[in-house]
Amino acid sequence: MARSKGGTSALPFEKPIEEVLQDLEALRRAHAEGKKDLSKEIRDHELRSENLIREIFARLSPWQRVQVARHPNRPLVSDYAESWLTDPMELHGDRRFGDDPAILTTLGRIGSHRVLLVGHRKGKDVKEKVACHFGMAHPEGYRKAMLKMRLAERFGLPIVCLIDTPGAYPGIGAEERGQAWAIAENIQDMTGLRVPVVVAVVGEGGSGGALGIGIGDRVLMLENAYYSVISPEGCAAILWKSGDQAPEAARELKLIATDLERLGIVDEVVAEPLGGAHRNPGQAAASLKQAIVRALDDLGGVPVDVMLRLRYEKFRRIGAHLFN
Repeated sequence: MARSKGGTSALPFEKPIEEVLQDLEALRRAHAEGKKDLSKEIRDHELRSENLIREIFARLSPWQRVQVARHPNRPLVSDYAESWLTDPMELHGDRRFGDDPAILTTLGRIGSHRVLLVGHRKGKDVKEKVACHFGMAHPEGYRKAMLKMRLAERFGLPIVCLIDTPGAYPGIGAEERGQAWAIAENIQDMTGLRVPVVVAVVGEGGSGGALGIGIGDRVLMLENAYYSVISPEGCAAILWKSGDQAPEAARELKLIATDLERLGIVDEVVAEPLGGAHRNPGQAAASLKQAIVRALDDLGGVPVDVMLRLRYEKFRRIGAHLFN
């Protein structure tokens, strides 16, 4: 997994952090060259950088958390799959139109659990990002996901869904092939899957594009992810006719993890490493894996009929809350 190295990838509010980290790196280089014993200065700068990161990230606005969720060095679904899965076997195609690379479906083991991992794939380099439509799935992607979930159900395998998408692909071809219908069918059919389903929002959680693989018995969310019916920019363009109001829209949308946990939409917020997942992807992956394994362990002893009833009631409560 990539680690943030500062420079051009730093977000505007991270610039003071990057300046301190650059000074720290310069001290470490000078110390390694043996010019002078700088151990004390290095320790002081390490403490200063940790305190600064903690202070800045403790008071992030919703809009700034959206920016963190989109950070170019933030670990992707493919990174989590690579970190977690042993004996992986990727599955392809929807048996109707084609294979959508924006949806990853892979069999493998997470800890002691044999699972199907489903997630949005954004791509790492430019070529892969374009091929994956930047994580925006077509209807064949959602149909592929549902087909593989049915396969997992047949073999009694739990399902883990990782959400990271700006939204479903909005192109004409996608609409002609039934984009809204495919998402709606997934939402309906996932409520009836007779195996445990754990969902985690790891980056962007955009509207129906997220919900198409977002129905589960447990919904987890990383600390700096967001989950919303519309992007802040899209909301601002509709309400204020200007994308400049995106920070205000982010506040009003209640899209950050703590708000969604309070509203009962998210079951658990998973803490990220100090300064966000992009600063320590390995630690972020380990923390999320631990939360997912814990959820799978908890769900393993629940009778199927009880699990289905609780899953249905969970999402009915969310709907009742939103419309009251």
